[in-house]
Amino acid sequence: MSRVALVTGGTRGIGAAISVALTKAGYRVAANYAGNEEKAQAFNKETGIPIFKWDVSSYDACVEGIAKVEAEFGPVEVLVNNAGITRDGMFHKMTPDQWTEVIGTNLNGLFNMTHPVWSGMRDRNFGRIINISSINGQRGQMGQVNYSAAKAGDLGFTKALAQEGAAKNITVNAICPGYIGTEMVRAIPEKVLAEKIITQIPVGRLGEPEEIARCVVFLASDDAGFITGSTISANGGQFFAG
Repeated sequence: MSRVALVTGGTRGIGAAISVALTKAGYRVAANYAGNEEKAQAFNKETGIPIFKWDVSSYDACVEGIAKVEAEFGPVEVLVNNAGITRDGMFHKMTPDQWTEVIGTNLNGLFNMTHPVWSGMRDRNFGRIINISSINGQRGQMGQVNYSAAKAGDLGFTKALAQEGAAKNITVNAICPGYIGTEMVRAIPEKVLAEKIITQIPVGRLGEPEEIARCVVFLASDDAGFITGSTISANGGQFFAG
């Protein structure tokens, strides 16, 4: 029987590409979303991938949502923590709400989603946790202190939990995308994109969501069983983590 994969933020951008790639690889995929009902319904209609709505910043909502997924599909064996938001602003102007909202989704969301499935993975002696961090969690980014802090925290979460899961055949890894050609990035003015962003990427182009998705498919596979606590930097050579 196919393994069950749950992708948070799985109906748009990188998350949508991950959901589709895992489905093509033979997984039974459930795609979580939080806000954009129209986009989620369109994704479901186009792909046939079931969608489930809840906010990953709420632990109780995650417990309830995961229970619905598992009632329909069976135990979650692959969890992709992809959901993320931005509330950008220079630090001296950043509000407590901007800080709390980003930390709540981008960092607390990893605990809220992983904790409810962890015991089951331990009992079954198998699991794959894949956390989508960011290049800006590795290097920092002006105007994104909240986002960079959360995404850096995702990497610490990954390394520590990997040590706990290793003896139970549970791998925990992270992917740090650089600038990816999602709808949000392509909305940046063409001149800014060409002169300020792409010039910083040695390969000379944006990444594609499908390129991140292929990394996820590999890390979810049995072939990646000896890889845990690792970070894949998929950024076209823009930043090399030490």
